[in-house]
Amino acid sequence: MYTKIYKVRVDVELKYRGETMVDLTITTVIVFLISLIISAIIIYIVTKLLREKEGFGTALLAAFVGAIIYAVIYYFLPNYGWVASVVGGITWLIALRALYKIGWLKALVIAVIVWILAAIVGFFLPTIVGPL
Repeated sequence: MYTKIYKVRVDVELKYRGETMVDLTITTVIVFLISLIISAIIIYIVTKLLREKEGFGTALLAAFVGAIIYAVIYYFLPNYGWVASVVGGITWLIALRALYKIGWLKALVIAVIVWILAAIVGFFLPTIVGPL
């Protein structure tokens, strides 16, 4: 019995006034989804250790919202890396507060622990450019 292997390449190119804004491949989407799941697992574990009752769905939403927040802020502040990081971090704290209905201090503790664990996991897992 022979197995045929088909290679499929899906390219999506979004243009605005003739300029390419986004060039997506299926690989980019798969890497994004894997990193989103890994981030959600980290967020879920940290929030459970801090006795939050929300489930994995909330952690997945927090990871997705965080990715969107950082993407939008880095889009509008491309030349200001530290400023974009600080603004993105504060915005993500606001999102964590809203999603988990917690105070500023607990949101900050969760964010710092998630950041440290994501850095450790990112060190051991090969990743494409960017944080988990």
